[in-house]
Amino acid sequence: MANLNKVMLIGRLTRDPEVRMFSNGGKVANFGFAVNNRRKNPQSGQWEDEPVFLDCEAFNRGETGKTADLIEQYLRKGYQAYIEGHLKLDQWNDKTSGEKRSRLKIVVDNVQFLEPRRDGGSGDGQRSSAPRRSDAPPPPADYDSGPDMGEPPMNPPPPAKGEQDIPF
Repeated sequence: MANLNKVMLIGRLTRDPEVRMFSNGGKVANFGFAVNNRRKNPQSGQWEDEPVFLDCEAFNRGETGKTADLIEQYLRKGYQAYIEGHLKLDQWNDKTSGEKRSRLKIVVDNVQFLEPRRDGGSGDGQRSSAPRRSDAPPPPADYDSGPDMGEPPMNPPPPAKGEQDIPF
C-alpha cells in the first residue's frame, strides 16, 4: 500500500522566522503558523473559527533551493502564506523530568507569499513592495473578466448548416 505525507496550508505566521546557520553554510528558518478550521456551532448555528497552531521549519532546499532565505527575507509575523511540506515527528527525552516528549511539525518544501511585502522588511532594501490591490488602477470599461464562478458555462454555438453532429 502506498503512503503519502503531504501538507498544504494557507495561514498566517504567528511569530517572526528564527534563522540559524549551520557550519556547512546551510540555513534553517523556524516559525509558527496558524490556520483556521471553520465549523458551524450546532447550538447557535453560527460559523466559528477554531485556530490550529503549528511549528514549521524550512531549509534551503526544495524547488528554489532557497526556501529558508526567502522566508527570512520576505515573511514576518502576521503575513499570510501558502506552504507545502510534510509532517515530521521530533522525539526527545526531557532533561529535567526524564520523560519522553514528542512534537509534530511541518517541514516546509515550498512557500508562496499571498500578500505584498510590507514596509519595514529586513531585506536588502533594493526591492520595492508590490502594489496593493487598492493602489492598482481600475480595469478599462470594456474589460471582460469572464463568467462569474456562479454562472453556468456558456453552451457552444449550434453546428453550422450542413455539418454533421458526430459524437467522438
